[in-house]
Amino acid sequence: MRVEFDRDTCIGMYQCVAEWDGFEEDADAGKAVLVDGEEVEDGVFSREIPEDAEFDAKFAARSCPVDAIRVYDDGEQVV
Repeated sequence: MRVEFDRDTCIGMYQCVAEWDGFEEDADAGKAVLVDGEEVEDGVFSREIPEDAEFDAKFAARSCPVDAIRVYDDGEQVV
């Protein structure tokens, strides 16, 4: 599974940070950060989700109030 995070869409509610340690708070920028994410296009970051974190990553995506987080399994969006 992979997670994609659109940092430009993020409004800094940090609900994802509370749900999964794959996200951290960047208080200076007022946005979350995808830990170990690599920029795949302008403002969009992606990384593999460890198997033991798949549930938490999906929950983080569902908790985002602006849908800045998407989870993919074998190329198909699941959240």
